[in-house]
Amino acid sequence: MRSLKAEDSGLDIYLAGGGRLAGQLLDEIDELVIKRYPVVAGAGIPAFGPVFAPTAFSLDGVRSFDGGNLVEWYSRTPDRA
Repeated sequence: MRSLKAEDSGLDIYLAGGGRLAGQLLDEIDELVIKRYPVVAGAGIPAFGPVFAPTAFSLDGVRSFDGGNLVEWYSRTPDRA
């Protein structure tokens, strides 16, 4: 992943879904796009796998839709010393 990010291709890397893969790549994720729906569906796949690793992101924007759906954009918060 790091070598792909270092390439000067002009393209972004987009990971949809993920779970365990997103958890393994968490250190490389610069931006999150979260889609939320007003439905309680019960159990599901954890968004970042089973490992608990708090990582700070800042809210950049929100778009809401008539049905109550939301799309939220977050960027990685720089590490604090």
